[in-house]
Amino acid sequence: MTAPLRIAIPIHSFEPGGVERVALNLAEHWQQTGHQVTIVLGRDEGLDRGRASASLAYRTRASRVPTARFETAWMIWCLFLFLSREQVDVIFCPGNTYAVVCVAMRLLMGENCPPIVSKISNDLVRRDKSALRRRLYHAWLRVQGMVFDRFVALAEPMHGEIVNAMGVGAHRVSIIHDPAMTKARFDRLAAIPRLQVNRGSYRFLALSRLVPQKNLDAMLRAFAVGSQPGDKLTIVGDGPEREQLELLVRRFAIENHVRFVGHVTDPDPHLRDADCLLLSSNYEGVPAVMLEAIAAGLQIIATDCSSSMQALAGHGARATLVPVRDIDAMAHEISRVDQVPRPGPAQRDYAARFTVEAAAGTYIAVMRRSVASARQVRLLMSSPPAR
Repeated sequence: MTAPLRIAIPIHSFEPGGVERVALNLAEHWQQTGHQVTIVLGRDEGLDRGRASASLAYRTRASRVPTARFETAWMIWCLFLFLSREQVDVIFCPGNTYAVVCVAMRLLMGENCPPIVSKISNDLVRRDKSALRRRLYHAWLRVQGMVFDRFVALAEPMHGEIVNAMGVGAHRVSIIHDPAMTKARFDRLAAIPRLQVNRGSYRFLALSRLVPQKNLDAMLRAFAVGSQPGDKLTIVGDGPEREQLELLVRRFAIENHVRFVGHVTDPDPHLRDADCLLLSSNYEGVPAVMLEAIAAGLQIIATDCSSSMQALAGHGARATLVPVRDIDAMAHEISRVDQVPRPGPAQRDYAARFTVEAAAGTYIAVMRRSVASARQVRLLMSSPPAR
């Protein structure tokens, strides 16, 4: 019988975030299937604290001062202390945000650091950066390629991007479709009926953290130009840009058409009540909200913000894509939203491959290969030289 794995996962807090939500869902599934999973938690707080699984083990360290302002440094310290005292088989790096934490573990612990499996959660080209910053970022990716043992691409187009950007062999990159939702949730979303919509009264939806990456500013400007008098836009999510975005809504005099809901624990009622999803991100990996919208049968207007977007959009069958930051193009598609494709049953079924249940076992297989490879390297390093 194969021994269960001891897995450590760094998570800053329970604040809303797709990377953290997916990691916690995977962790719960791994725990239920017999593995020993520990969440090394920077702060036991956040809007999603009430959704935290009681079946998982959480390790936190008390601090006399708030740590949110230096959460990365604090997480490095917390994870280092945990790994120094506990036996761990593998570290799961849940997304690009945590790469610096996991690189620090390898530097601090050297050969005593467990193997690291890194999920690549965001676009690696990063055309949103200046030329200089992009060169520095690509150098940072090469560092990760030298430090991490295995990488996970969330969709097929990301495989080559990771191989090239990280400078690693193709055998070190596995394709595992992003586990954006559970099978039960997919079934609920796929069961939502869809009816023909009157163009004069479309219900647009944005599900997003209100942060610069998501570029809600461009979305609001496009909506102000392209929408019709009966259209409504509901923005679900919160973040530091909310006040600025509310000012923009008032500036364009669309207060009666745009509603800010804030953070919600269950976005599915909003997916049920909407007609079209808007996504305006500058960069993404595989945006979970797009998969949720496909499952729910929504029309989708999105920016072409990663190498995976064309495949997710079904090359026009499941969504309409516009260039990143192109306000005029998004406004044009909003104005003709009745011509944007609506996913039928077959297209909605596409999202079924992006579930926790479909991905969890493959992640474990990748981790086992990483552990076996690391063990083999240690044996070779400890063997006496041949005479």
